[in-house]
Amino acid sequence: MEMVQVVFLTVLMFFVLVTVHEWGHYYFAKRAGILVREFAIGFGPKLFSYKRNETQFTLRLLPFGGYARMAGEDSEIIEISAGQTIAVRLDSGNVIKNIYLDQLDTRRNVIRGESQHADLENDLQIKLDVDGEVTTYSVHPQAMIIKGSQQIQIAPKNRQFGSKTVGQRALAIVAGPVMNFLLAFILFGVFIQMAGIPVENPTYVLIGDVSEGMPAKEAGLQKGDIVYSINGEKIGADYKKMISLTSASEGKPMEWTIKRGDQLINVTMTPRGMEGQEGGKVGISPELPTRHATIGETLSLSGKMMVNTTEQIFIGFKQIINQFNMDDLSGPVGTFKLTGQIAQQGIVYLTHWTAILSLYLGIFNLLPIPALDGSRLVFLGVEALRGKPVDPSREGMVHFVGFAMLFLLMIAVTYNDILRLISG
Repeated sequence: MEMVQVVFLTVLMFFVLVTVHEWGHYYFAKRAGILVREFAIGFGPKLFSYKRNETQFTLRLLPFGGYARMAGEDSEIIEISAGQTIAVRLDSGNVIKNIYLDQLDTRRNVIRGESQHADLENDLQIKLDVDGEVTTYSVHPQAMIIKGSQQIQIAPKNRQFGSKTVGQRALAIVAGPVMNFLLAFILFGVFIQMAGIPVENPTYVLIGDVSEGMPAKEAGLQKGDIVYSINGEKIGADYKKMISLTSASEGKPMEWTIKRGDQLINVTMTPRGMEGQEGGKVGISPELPTRHATIGETLSLSGKMMVNTTEQIFIGFKQIINQFNMDDLSGPVGTFKLTGQIAQQGIVYLTHWTAILSLYLGIFNLLPIPALDGSRLVFLGVEALRGKPVDPSREGMVHFVGFAMLFLLMIAVTYNDILRLISG
């Protein structure tokens, strides 16, 4: 596979994994009526951005994840204080649709005045003193606050994350990992359809890899050929017999009959001795015969692969906790490198690897680690038990500290990945 293709498929894989995860948060937040301010893939400076409806969709420089920023999760919009001079623009119903905080003299078709009171969350009203006359204006629930090039949509209380029920908020949070689980299940199914499933009680030996520079390659054998007979002896499904006959014929010509499609092909090969290995070799490896899986088999096997892979992921977590070693961890650089190596093996293997990573991403995000989805679900659980939310400032501090620690760990792991990459 060309290097450009490998890089493209690797980047595409990470893009799909993050997009599916964040789309889960985005979709169920919108279903609950929460204003989603930004849907971002990556962190850091913007590379590309466009706005659709109320949400800014952005692609950012650092491919370390993404986020769906919901109104009310962070400090809300710029406050308008009493006595502050502002300008407002009304729609046809005399409702404020734009609020300007600077460059007031250059604004056209606006009303300028001194704010007496501004409520942009509950009553949605602004009292404005214009030349000594105080007028109360209604504010549109999707009004924009404009300061320079910055435009921020107001978020009424009923559009903020914290105003929704515990169930609605929990669904918006857990939907990200669930989308990764669903993607993993689908990709495992796609992998099974592409790779096939082993044939029960096969009646033949199927040739897998054919090594370059070896007798089999020189004789024209190909991946997918069937070994019919060697020196007149039918092989059937006995690959051990094939290996034994080949090993015993080092330096001696052998007559092989290969079945390719409906055609029988006779070739002559002389097994060679390999340094450090006993017996003759022709440079082929047998491969388990496969058949196309039915839909029922695909669904069943995909579920089993989900269970088995989940077990292996938790075994890995346990090993990391019991025997922590920085070399056992891999960040974006190490994961990109490994993904590129797998992509070179073909789309079938990359599909399987993407399914594993999607499942891992979903599980990891549900761990009760501050800043991850699992930690946010824990706080919602505490709120459900207490009947009132945890102090937002305390919860925010926990998530901030957790994010900082995860970010520092990511830097350390990435640095270690780069050192390993340089050292080969």
